[in-house]
Amino acid sequence: MKDGELDSVDRQILYHLQQDARGTSSTDIAEELGLSSSTVRTRLTKLEDSGIIRGYHIDIDYDRAGYPLYTKIICTAPVPERDVLAKEARSVQGVTAVREIMTGERNVYVNAIGEDHDDLNRISKDLDALGLRIVDEQLIRDEYVCPYHGFLDEPEELSNEDG
Repeated sequence: MKDGELDSVDRQILYHLQQDARGTSSTDIAEELGLSSSTVRTRLTKLEDSGIIRGYHIDIDYDRAGYPLYTKIICTAPVPERDVLAKEARSVQGVTAVREIMTGERNVYVNAIGEDHDDLNRISKDLDALGLRIVDEQLIRDEYVCPYHGFLDEPEELSNEDG
């Protein structure tokens, strides 16, 4: 399976996994799509082996877990060092996600959590020590993840599910 070579079945499998990967079995998906469980498991293995499915991630309410401060730190990295600095930023304690941006001065976005403002200050200092220049920090109230509806072939499929 090459990049971008997803057929309708692959896209629908991805859509169903995005809704609840932990609570959705290959049998559940197979029933929903009218396929056998073994077909869905084979497709899942191919999607994983090809790197299209990179992992199954947990959605944590950090506030309830004792980390009430959630921030997005927007940084600038020299373009030749951007990928290396972004990878290094992932090792900073408290960092939960790093995004590399292809254009503009604001080219590395870091999500981080902390128990208090001292945690967030330490994270900022650690990122600065790596060579990332911080240009903005945003304290996030909450973040919501939702499935990409584009994996569904027909817009009607989405509206039929909703009601």
